[in-house]
Amino acid sequence: MSDAELLDDLSGFEFEDLMEDVFRNLGYENVRQAERTADKGRDILMEEVVDGTRRAVVVECKHTGSVGRPVVQKLHSAVSTFDFDGPKRGMVVTTGRFTAPAREYATNLREAGDPHPIELIDGTDLREIADEIGLDLYNGRIEIICDETLRPFDPTSGVDAPVREAFRDINNIDAGEIPTPQARAEFQPVVLITADVDAVFETSVGVIHRIDETDRFVVHARRGRPDIMEGAVRRLIEENRRQTTELEEEEFADVFDAIDVHRFGQTETEYRDWAVDRLRERHTTTVSYTGDNNVTYTKTCEPNQSDISVQSITPIYLPEIRQTTRLQQYEYPYEYYAAGPSRVTVEDGIHRCVHCETAGQDTNYTFCTNCGSISCPDHTETERLEQAPVCTDCAVTERFAFKTKYFYDEENLETFRAEYEEMPLHEKARENPPLVAGVLVSLLLVLIFGLVSAGII
Repeated sequence: MSDAELLDDLSGFEFEDLMEDVFRNLGYENVRQAERTADKGRDILMEEVVDGTRRAVVVECKHTGSVGRPVVQKLHSAVSTFDFDGPKRGMVVTTGRFTAPAREYATNLREAGDPHPIELIDGTDLREIADEIGLDLYNGRIEIICDETLRPFDPTSGVDAPVREAFRDINNIDAGEIPTPQARAEFQPVVLITADVDAVFETSVGVIHRIDETDRFVVHARRGRPDIMEGAVRRLIEENRRQTTELEEEEFADVFDAIDVHRFGQTETEYRDWAVDRLRERHTTTVSYTGDNNVTYTKTCEPNQSDISVQSITPIYLPEIRQTTRLQQYEYPYEYYAAGPSRVTVEDGIHRCVHCETAGQDTNYTFCTNCGSISCPDHTETERLEQAPVCTDCAVTERFAFKTKYFYDEENLETFRAEYEEMPLHEKARENPPLVAGVLVSLLLVLIFGLVSAGII
């Protein structure tokens, strides 16, 4: 079975859906389908800009074995009567072939300099187009092929720069001396959809509602239902969408320890249909109006499919980078979406206490060189002998009089015990502020009691 015969398995409407996506991929603008009833020989309407001049293109789709001269003649008439302020031309697309009279008619129009020439595209031409835009002729839909990605790192600062920057906020560690983190890059598929909604709703009293808007979606395009991306991630993509690079897996393999490129979960046709359905739902509203009889009515205004024109479906890859830094017995993940030097953090395991739920950059975190932990203030103490930070989880503790002291290990504790035993009383007192306070209070009470006994007070 030939490729063209495989396309013939589609229904007429499915073939029109397919060709709408094909033309959009070929760079035509304002591509939309005509009304499917009484289309007057016009299946798809679109525009092209040639040498600065905008021209309308009227397309007739035929999914038959052969197309004869009458079809071409009918389209020529439809182009001539099409209401467009500018030059116009026609196009007949078929999965099969054109008869000799059909080709002769189109050739005569061109050679005679007719203002409304007709271009013929047959099944052979479609196979060439398929190779150009990634058309899967086995299901009649366009499989998304993309080799462009936002930059997974800033080449001027290196792959590790985001992690080292995050560690600069952590006390007691030199960000420049942290070990090289393990880095994994996942390239997430994204589609950017732009669509125009142009709908007018009328009753006997005239126009009661009008929609003339351009909507844009940024869609996470992995398997499953499309997921609209909003907020910081959307801004990251939109602000950097024109600063892309080729997705060269071999080149990136020299930079990252692991790479995973995810496939687009659905076809262009499915993303287009999803966008149309969503826009019809978004713009459906109930309008109240007053009739000629001064009675108030309500009408649900829902755009038709033909009111919505998907202008572009642009695929792009969004790098999701996960870097893991190991410091002694702890691992610290840092995950983010990247676009060169810009990024949106997904997970920050660096600004997080390993002992509790405290997290976020508004907390003062400290690194413990004894065990490699990062701790919040509630889980950080000062080691008695070294006068350096130590976390409460790994520290060895002992109470000296009324005060608990923290040590890196038993050896440090034993060293301090020996020192403590040799200390004079006033030095021991300084080691135990609660004891000092208690002694002062006792002396004060003794003094007061003596003054009272002496009758001085």
